[in-house]
Amino acid sequence: MPSVKAKKPTTSAENLRFIEPMYARLVHELPAGNEWLYEVKFDGYRCLAGRDASGVTLWSRRGNLFTKQFPQIAQACEQLPPNTLVDGEIVALDESGRVSFNLLQHHRSKAQALVFYAFDVLIYRGRSVLDVPLYFRRQVLHRIFEDSNAAPIGLSESIEAGPTDLMRVVKEFDFEGIVAKRRDSLYESGKRTGVWVKYKVNKSQEFVIGGYTPGHPFDALIVGYSTGPPRGLPEVQGLGDRCLPIR
Repeated sequence: MPSVKAKKPTTSAENLRFIEPMYARLVHELPAGNEWLYEVKFDGYRCLAGRDASGVTLWSRRGNLFTKQFPQIAQACEQLPPNTLVDGEIVALDESGRVSFNLLQHHRSKAQALVFYAFDVLIYRGRSVLDVPLYFRRQVLHRIFEDSNAAPIGLSESIEAGPTDLMRVVKEFDFEGIVAKRRDSLYESGKRTGVWVKYKVNKSQEFVIGGYTPGHPFDALIVGYSTGPPRGLPEVQGLGDRCLPIR
């Protein structure tokens, strides 16, 4: 593997820190072409895992600590190279081996397994690789997991297939969707630039509960969804005086 060409060390054994992850922009059509790499979009918790002289730290996408919530994953990450920070997703697997966000969020103890899939690296052995292209960071990531192959952590592989075949596989295995990333993309912390995009196969919509009629535990709901701009108070499109029966 080629050597990591970073300008200077950005961290040390004493100060490995949280870096806000890069985000993917939602699209309604997957881009095609050799300049794109494709990955499965897991339905889980975004997580950054770092190992330095003080041990392993797991952070959520907002910088909250996950270390105590996922002790087995933290223990497995002790095999990461020193002063290394990787980006990935924590998922729960059900008895059939399928990813289940419901198990992860509400019934973690009933999950067959909790797994951390790494898909990028930000710091490698004390040097930043944020400003090198994705294809090179993937080489570094492969090297990390050649040396550190401990369940329940693993590498989220890029998939060599066209968008049509990808969607067929994602639907078959009930994954959330597909992420496409430009091969030459740099890691831009906290940004959603469009060089990473996500396409959701299993779509969902968040609703606001405006009221209900009691039952077992309730018989009907009044719901609405936001249609306004992200700033200020959102407009809410609702069902008015109509109730949605629970069947």
